[in-house]
Amino acid sequence: MIYETTISTVKDSPETAARIPEPQFHQERARHPAQSPPGRAQAPHARVSAATPARLRFGRAQRIKQGRDFARVRQQGERLVSGCLIANWRLLPPGSATRLGVITSSKVGGAVARNRARRLLREAFRLHQHELAQTVDLVLVARPVIARKDFAEVQKEFLTTLRKAGLLKRV
Repeated sequence: MIYETTISTVKDSPETAARIPEPQFHQERARHPAQSPPGRAQAPHARVSAATPARLRFGRAQRIKQGRDFARVRQQGERLVSGCLIANWRLLPPGSATRLGVITSSKVGGAVARNRARRLLREAFRLHQHELAQTVDLVLVARPVIARKDFAEVQKEFLTTLRKAGLLKRV
């Protein structure tokens, strides 16, 4: 009995590996009627409407990140409790930028609930940041009730809180 056999490492000999090029025929793929034909440039979608007065951004420069800044707002600023949030704010001199900090404790819920609460509060601020009368450092503390609210309710309570605090522009 022979247990070993010789296996060639060359799969194809040079004669069988040679290929003769053939003309390639492309069959056109069926497209959806709403799709644009190939070769045409797609029109860019407008992200911000022309009626928007300013960019609605919330970048890193607009965030309160340092613990000392949170502490300064709490010690030197004012406080108002309303609905699903607590607002702490400190007025800033003209020419400085408005900043936001959001605090969510474990009382709000697990990590998913806390992240959702932060997103809701940041989005409410982002949409209405240009309605503020003055530049402020604003710290929003989420209360446990926020976990059961949707965005419309959070936004309404955010605006109500800012109105009570006198931070919104007079219309």
